[in-house]
Amino acid sequence: MTFSATLRRDWLSNPRADILAGIVVALALIPEAIGFSIIAGVDPRVGLYASVAIAIVISFTGGRPGMISAATAAVAVLVVPLVRDHGVEYLFAATILMGMMQIAAGLLRLNLVMQFVSRSVITGFVNALAILIFMAQLPQLTGVTWQAYAMVASGLGIIYLLPRLTTAVPAPLVTIIVLTVIAIWSGAPVNTVADMGILPEGLPSLVWPDVPLTWETLAIIAPYSAAMAAVGLLESLLTAQIVDDMTETGSDKRRECAGQGGANIAAALVGGMGGCAMIGQSVINVTSGGRGRLSTFIAGAFLMFLLAVLGPYVGQVPMPALVAIMIMVSISTFSWNSIPNLRRHPWPSSVVMLTTVAVVVGTHDLSLGVLAGVLLSGIFFAGKVQRMFGVTRTLSEDGQTAHYKVVGQIFFASVERFVEAMDVPETAPNIMIDMTGAHFWDISGVAALDKIVARLRRDGRNVEMVGYNRASADIIDKFALHDKTGFELGVSPH
Repeated sequence: MTFSATLRRDWLSNPRADILAGIVVALALIPEAIGFSIIAGVDPRVGLYASVAIAIVISFTGGRPGMISAATAAVAVLVVPLVRDHGVEYLFAATILMGMMQIAAGLLRLNLVMQFVSRSVITGFVNALAILIFMAQLPQLTGVTWQAYAMVASGLGIIYLLPRLTTAVPAPLVTIIVLTVIAIWSGAPVNTVADMGILPEGLPSLVWPDVPLTWETLAIIAPYSAAMAAVGLLESLLTAQIVDDMTETGSDKRRECAGQGGANIAAALVGGMGGCAMIGQSVINVTSGGRGRLSTFIAGAFLMFLLAVLGPYVGQVPMPALVAIMIMVSISTFSWNSIPNLRRHPWPSSVVMLTTVAVVVGTHDLSLGVLAGVLLSGIFFAGKVQRMFGVTRTLSEDGQTAHYKVVGQIFFASVERFVEAMDVPETAPNIMIDMTGAHFWDISGVAALDKIVARLRRDGRNVEMVGYNRASADIIDKFALHDKTGFELGVSPH
């Protein structure tokens, strides 16, 4: 595809919808970024400037058009001890190193690790995030005035009813404008964006972390950088997959890894914290019509405009308007089909999904939940493959040759059954083991084969092995010992 075609597809295919969607996302980013700054123990401007830089840079460098990246809670919670013990300058240094690690991950194609994340884990991840997004709104729904509840209800009404009349303007944007006008005109006692924290004034400036460039500094920041890089990439790649599904388009996951790294380095250089893709804001963007890189760029650029020029007005946006939008995001994000699928899908898949949800919601740690789901998926898969294994024995008419037909996958989880199936009293002097329907995967399987042949040899039996495929033949020829003890293997390549 030519450069001009790529430019039109990623930037100019849907400019009006991208611009309007980006404006909605920019407004929704403000309270989130302030909240994440508070979590990390830093000034609100650290999160807000990070969101500006990450959104703008990732619009050029990312591999998933239309996905929103900014400062996130997943990264913020990791740096609390670093900021507390060493100060914010070490946070900036750790964020630069985080970005370098993510760029290296892209160059090393670590995005391929996503191939080991099952659909059940992704569904659990999505549902857990939907629950966490809703739970994050509860502080704005408890101990507030009736006017706040009325505004949330009104906001949800606009969000769900306006699209039935017109889709010319995103419903979330109309919700923010209408409820802000009502809140200012009526003086309703509701929380506003300004109540979340002091908004910075002016544009961010380039800074270099004021830390000594020593091995001691590296030893301090490296563990935090590695954790931030891993969690950031995990959430970004999973969110990219979700946006792929929502838009029915593909994305370049390898480019996304490196792009996240470049965006985080840029964030640190303007005095910001690290971040990654945000599923909530990405859903807002997509449901508001944003599809291209322009929507992500507008989100960052308009956020910078809001902070530099319209700060006092942005501070008057009522929180109930943003709460209504995030409740919509929570409802839209949750995979409602997964509930009836609990009975329709195989029980291991349902257990993996529920485990992922429980761990993420219980720990508020996305990486732990996904890790638990992946490990459980691996255990169930190994168990399933292990059961797809069998050995049958037939005896020749003259009683001189016993034929063993092995079918299935021979690897670390099935070797015990393999050995037990072959460990039977044998009277025939000749043994033929047919591996046509079997496959050797690892050295555990080869070691089991060695053990079986060695036992038969001690019993004085003649052994011939036929039929294993070329891949199995290669690993056996390389690692087996029994072919070095006087036995010939009859190999029939398949």
